[in-house]
Amino acid sequence: MAANKQLVINCSSYETRVALIETGQVTEYYLERTDERGIVGNIYKGRVLRVLPGMQSCFVDIGLERAAFLYGGDILSVDQQKALPRSFDEDEPKDSDQLLEQDYAKSIKISDLIKEDQEVIVQVSKDAISTKGARVTTYLSLPGRYVVLMPNINHIGVSRKISTEEERTRLKNLIVGFKLENIGVIVRTASENVPDEKIIADVEFLLKLWENIKAKSIKCKAPSLVHEDLDLVFRSTRDLISRDLDRIVIDDKQRYEELVRFLNRFSVKLGAQVQLYEGQNQIFDAFGIENEICHTLGSKVWLKSGGYLIIQQTEALTAVDVNTGRFVGGKSLGDTVLRTNLEAAREIVHQLRLRNIGGIIILDFIDMDRQDERDQVFHFLVEELKKDKSKTTALRISEMGLVQMTRKRTEESLLQKLTTHCPYCEGNGYVKSSISITYELLRELIRILKKSKSDVFVVKAHPSIIDRLFEEDKFYLNEIKQEFQKKIILKSISEFHVEHFEVGPLRV
Repeated sequence: MAANKQLVINCSSYETRVALIETGQVTEYYLERTDERGIVGNIYKGRVLRVLPGMQSCFVDIGLERAAFLYGGDILSVDQQKALPRSFDEDEPKDSDQLLEQDYAKSIKISDLIKEDQEVIVQVSKDAISTKGARVTTYLSLPGRYVVLMPNINHIGVSRKISTEEERTRLKNLIVGFKLENIGVIVRTASENVPDEKIIADVEFLLKLWENIKAKSIKCKAPSLVHEDLDLVFRSTRDLISRDLDRIVIDDKQRYEELVRFLNRFSVKLGAQVQLYEGQNQIFDAFGIENEICHTLGSKVWLKSGGYLIIQQTEALTAVDVNTGRFVGGKSLGDTVLRTNLEAAREIVHQLRLRNIGGIIILDFIDMDRQDERDQVFHFLVEELKKDKSKTTALRISEMGLVQMTRKRTEESLLQKLTTHCPYCEGNGYVKSSISITYELLRELIRILKKSKSDVFVVKAHPSIIDRLFEEDKFYLNEIKQEFQKKIILKSISEFHVEHFEVGPLRV
């Protein structure tokens, strides 16, 4: 019987690819290239280059090409540790599997927290994206299999996904028993019903890791890399493996053996879930992943009913438009719209996860007249978003059918990773129509004819434009010839960009 949920890993010397498959569908996809490895989770000893009071932020040199960005709300000083409330009970209304973002009172000025040329230990929370440098924070976190260690923060939290009160109490008491000072711990969902000794071993390992990081940070000079997070193979298994994961399939023998040893540290049962793929076909071809990834680059996504989504990503935000397409429904217009919107909501969440789209997202559902239908679609969307491990927030559907939402972004989207600006359209996503270019050329021709005394002129342009001048727009060209009594020679240059043309007197 086919596995319901599995992790498929493709390894090569130049890149690693990881796909999470749920009920036969790729729901998450991650890519890490040897020459472009992400730095989220890395800890650096940096030096403050510039403090910007007006922006409540500063730039930190961590040894990369671009300086990192440190926001004032991400800075924790020793004095303020004591003043800020850092001890919460297990009902703290935050997703405990996410890195906690702490906010300072607006009255605190960044100039009181940090100075230029000051050395600071920071962790990368967001990779460099486009022209922006990496974003860093002084709230450090060291994730393990069962817990997340947070140095310098007095916080004990238990994942809210662990629902039974008895289990939550057991886990909290277990961590309290360590009597840690200025060390926070978040108990992850994976800890549910796990024996005490395994969780204790995880905490002790992370405490030892933190001691090593502190020791190294004292010895090294800024800017320096103090701690490098796990590579994609280990990181994905650590963060994505769960109780309902049936198996992990990997196609590299050496990485297979390393992964088994890594997971056996936590449980022999976890190590046994790993399988070495030895088939003749490429592993992503065998699991049907390659085709799905190719489709993620398109802006149109068809729904099973015949409706479709249009997904447009810009630097500022992503817009998703829902359309009924070929779906005509059966009962009434209202029923057709509701069914399309419900189907679209599920597919939107799937596409956000698969394409790793983050930041501001605007969803344009088909207009619904009734408030109860808008509420039904919104609640369905919220339930689907619970499947996403990235932090999301969504506002209710407006009367115009719009949902404003955000999704936490820590790295480039799949589209940004796999593509580059089109050299032909220069990233615009469009070129002028041939009729627009032809008329622009004719206007330029008239300008030059009015200024020049030559009798013969040459027009060089892309073949599609020359074809129009010989056919559809021949009348207009002859009209210009008659008016100015000039000879005009047309030359087709296939190497020309479609928008490029040259007009001038014939040179002998």
